[in-house]
Amino acid sequence: MVRVTGIGGLFFRSRDPEALSKWYADIFGVGNAPDGMPWQQEAGMTVFQPFKQDTDYFRVDRSHMINFRVDDMVGFVAKLVTAGVAVKQLPDETYGIFAHLEDPEGNPIELWQPLPG
Repeated sequence: MVRVTGIGGLFFRSRDPEALSKWYADIFGVGNAPDGMPWQQEAGMTVFQPFKQDTDYFRVDRSHMINFRVDDMVGFVAKLVTAGVAVKQLPDETYGIFAHLEDPEGNPIELWQPLPG
């Protein structure tokens, strides 16, 4: 069967790509390393899911939301708060623990700690 094997990149527009790239590197450790090598993510589930145009799950004026898997939601939220990033924790769900935040340009981000197993 011919198919894709994963997501090879995420590309989006930015008013200040250099500053935003630095923010993602500082906060999430995501981006190209100083040697130019791309970020290597750990294997795991990736949800690819279109939402209805009028969803209120993330900002109506944005067409996308990135979701990062985390292994310690409590620790990661504490890191964000210490860095001055506003975070909204959501009630635990069937699929795990979630939190929402925005990058400095208002792009929505979701953190997800999947349930064990």
